[in-house]
This record gives sequence, structure tokens and C-alpha cells, in this order.
Amino acid sequence: MRAKTDFLVIGSGIAGLGFALKAAETGSVMVVTKVRSDETNTKYAQGGIAAVTYSPDSVEKHVADTLDAGAGCCDERIVRMVISEGIERVNELIAWGARFDRKNDGTFDLAREGGHTESRILHARDSTGAEIERTLLEQVEQHPNITVYQHLFAVDLITQHHFGVEVNRGMPGLRCYGAYVLDTNTGEVGLVASRVVLIATGGAGQLYRVTTNPLIATGDGIAMVDRAQGHLADMEFIQFHPTALYRPGHNPAFLISEAVRGAGAVLRNREGHDFVRDEDPRGSLAPRDIVARAIDHELSRTGAECVYLDCSPIQPEAFTTHFPAILSRCRSLGIDPLREPIPVAPAAHYMCGGISVDDNGCTGIEGVYAAGECTRTGLHGANRLASNSLLEAAVYAHRAAVHASAHLPSPFDCDTIPDWNSQGTRIPREQILISQTRRELQSLMSAYVGIVRSDDRLNRAIERVRMLLSETENLYNRSPLSVELCELRNMVLLASRIIDAALQRRENVGLHFNIDLPVRTHA
Repeated sequence: MRAKTDFLVIGSGIAGLGFALKAAETGSVMVVTKVRSDETNTKYAQGGIAAVTYSPDSVEKHVADTLDAGAGCCDERIVRMVISEGIERVNELIAWGARFDRKNDGTFDLAREGGHTESRILHARDSTGAEIERTLLEQVEQHPNITVYQHLFAVDLITQHHFGVEVNRGMPGLRCYGAYVLDTNTGEVGLVASRVVLIATGGAGQLYRVTTNPLIATGDGIAMVDRAQGHLADMEFIQFHPTALYRPGHNPAFLISEAVRGAGAVLRNREGHDFVRDEDPRGSLAPRDIVARAIDHELSRTGAECVYLDCSPIQPEAFTTHFPAILSRCRSLGIDPLREPIPVAPAAHYMCGGISVDDNGCTGIEGVYAAGECTRTGLHGANRLASNSLLEAAVYAHRAAVHASAHLPSPFDCDTIPDWNSQGTRIPREQILISQTRRELQSLMSAYVGIVRSDDRLNRAIERVRMLLSETENLYNRSPLSVELCELRNMVLLASRIIDAALQRRENVGLHFNIDLPVRTHA
């Protein structure tokens, strides 16, 4: 396969599809996704999208809540930009056909989540992400300038490096010419030449043993940009969602939306005590870093494997109406939230760091933009405020598309791009080398680089990961490409970046909590 397009979009969630719809007004767009086009992190977002719609809410209140949740590490200018511009982006989603829940009088049925001082979460019951994904895919499928290719795995960005030029981080003139892609059905590696590439590949929750992220969330785009000599930032800030349904051995874990707590549910230990309130007066509606650490402390103190979400404060009719997917999943497992508490435990959920981008999603590599969870914009700081992620993705998809369309790199001779070089590779005889390394990586990240860390844990983790990095790169260099091998390569690389960043962060702030360090205070 040798294809050519003006805009190559890697990823088909809200960021990728939102960008595609805007960029398609300027040129041809090719969207590639490694599985089905609807299998994205966006699809699994339950809670909703945060936006200011009615008084007494205001942009200032939303800004203040975001800054507070971010523990003093947000870029306030970016926070104001995203929250202000996000209102228009939400209205655009509605114009495209997104059906957010409304009350009988036609106004939005707004929910409240942890860290929010007002009800400002627009939602479609407890399947908001799926509704947004449906809306965007319908729009994309109708656009004549957009082509979607499923089952194409983006392997690496094509830069001067592939023409034999030595490149380094921050060098002037570093440019991208497209990407090498693996056809997951045939095993063939082709290339897509493109004047602009948008990375919209989501996060890397699969680095951990228990995560709410789908199996595709292996940090591919972040790793590609890192290898292409782009910059990463804030990699140590991994958000654990406090309330994943407790089911040992299940991956991904089913998320119990924060909106359930926003509707009145309370976290309790096995004695029925509201233990989170001992840590923070906001109790179960404190920001996620605080709630997750409180649960982790409770589990360590008692030896229990889960805590319990008491949904009895929510009227049965309201629970049934607003959380049908959660109710259905729980009942399918013999748990009735209307009659008994839901067993929950924290799970890896969201990356607050990632590819460092500017206001317009530019990565510093000419022709490469990024948007969504794979990026570090400055909005989230050290801890993401619930439901700000979809808002950020929508805003940056728009800004990146506008900027890329106005600054299209000059055309180039696509025929000069070299084909993928597989010389010297042979079929791996032992697939177990890949599967076992993945399990080992997930185990050590969960044990040593989780909600609570220490210098000893992090130093042990980096020693092990560096060994896995060397072994995996050696296997990669002598094996034909497979999705499993490429994902493992990306995961091990990102694990090393996360641990390095955690070792360099010498203060406790937000999602980074090291028992050997002091806690940072912020205004």
C-alpha cells in the first residue's frame, strides 16, 4: 500500500473525527484506526462533557474548579481558552446531531461530578461518549473528502530520519512526510504520504493491570512522536478513576461513572463508614486524586480488595433513568444497585501528560499536530477535572484543523519516500516473549508506579523497564511487524518515560504521590 492524502488522521475518537470534519473543507483526509472506527476511548466515556450553559454557572467558576483540581500545575491561559471556546464546540456537536439529555422544559439535564461546584455536565444518560462517537461517525461517513480505513496500525512517523539524515530533539526543520502503516489483516507494511498528520490515538491505560481503557489504549501515538524526536511532558500524572466495578481479572474494568456520586451516591468501607470525608470535607465528590488515594489508603489499612458505592441516596426511578447501562451491567453480574452497594476499586483511567503541544496542537515537528488524551496542553495540570477531557479534545481538534489548513506544508515528491525495510527479520518462534513481557510490564507498573509511589519502588521499576526496553527493541529489530509487538514496543517506551518523569518530580502534587516526598501546597 502506498497512499497519498493532504491530511492523515491517526485515531477515530472525538479529536480525530472532529479534526477530520474541519480539515476536509481544505483538502483530502484519510482517517486510519487500528481496529473498528468506533472502538475508541471516546466511546467509553460515560459521564459527559463539561461546559457552561446556564447561570448561576459561569466561565470563571469552571476555570476556578479546573485550576483547583489541577493542584496549581495548570496553565491558566490555556484553561480559560478551552473553557471559553468549548461552549461553541459543544453547540457544534449539538448542531451535528448529538442528543444530550434534556428536562421536560427543554433545558439540559446537567449533572455534577467530583471537583465541580456547579452542575455543568452535559450527558446522554451514562453513554455520552458513545453518543458523541455516533454523531461524529455519521458526519464523517457523509463527507466526500474523508475516507476511513479500519484495521491499519500506524507504526512510525516518516521524517528525515528515514532518508538517512540524523535527527535530534528540537532540531530546526524537522519535518514529517506521513506514516508507515501495518495492515492488521494481511501483515503488510505500507505507507501513507501526507502533508499533515494529526495524532489522536488516546491514552495508555493498558500499561496497568486494571484499567477502564479499551484494549487499544497502548499509547501508540505518544510513542511515535517520542521516537520522531518530539517532546513529551507531565508523563508522571496518571489519573486513576476511583470507582471501577471490582471484578478481579477483567480487562478492561467497567467504569461506574462519577456522575453516580454526583447524583448522591457515597463511598463507604465494609463497616459502612464514609471514609473519604475523613480526608476531605467534600467526601465522595472531592477531586479524583484525593478520592483515589483515600481508597488506596483504606484498602492498605484494612487489607480489603474493594470499597463500596452506596447508591441508596438516589431515588430508584432516577437511577434507572440516568444510569441504565450501569444498572444493566451490575444486574448481569448479580448486583442490584437499587438494593445493595456496588463493589468498586480504583483503575488506571486517564493520562494528564503526553505529547507537548502549543495552543493550536502543534508538536514542534513540522506537519505533525496532536489532540485529545495523547497530549499535554496545560489544561489538566497535575489532575484532570472530571469531564474536561472531551471538551479539550473538541477545542484542540478545531484549533489544530484551522491552523493546519492555513499553514499546509508545501507538497513533496511522495515517490522518494522509501518503502518499509524489513530486511533481516524472521518470524518469531516464541510469541510468549511478547505476551509475557506485556504481563510483566503491567504487573510492575501497577505495583510500583500506581496511586502511591516511593523512591525504592520507582528505582526498582526503572531498572526492570530498562531491561524490558532493551529486550523488546532487540526482538522488534529481528521480527516481522505484528500489532502485539508494536504495541509492546510502544508500551515499554512510555513506561520508561513515565517512571523517569516520576523520579524527576521531587514534590507531591496532584496525581503524583511519593511517600518519600513533601506535599506541595498551592493557592
